[in-house]
Amino acid sequence: MSSQNRSSNRVEVPEAKAAMDRFKTEVASELGVNLKEGYNGDLTSREAGSIGGEMVRRMVKSYEESIK
Repeated sequence: MSSQNRSSNRVEVPEAKAAMDRFKTEVASELGVNLKEGYNGDLTSREAGSIGGEMVRRMVKSYEESIK
């Protein structure tokens, strides 16, 4: 690994950041998790994990459907 500080929490395509934020907000709303703009440190691990997990499920499903 290089000496650069590499974060695994970065968006590879900067133009996609807004779309990912909208996606995250949509999923949180559907799950009933109160997600606000900016800092969300008051979320429980379960709430945050449910948002991320559902996002991944939907992205995998979308990919699987695209390769059929």
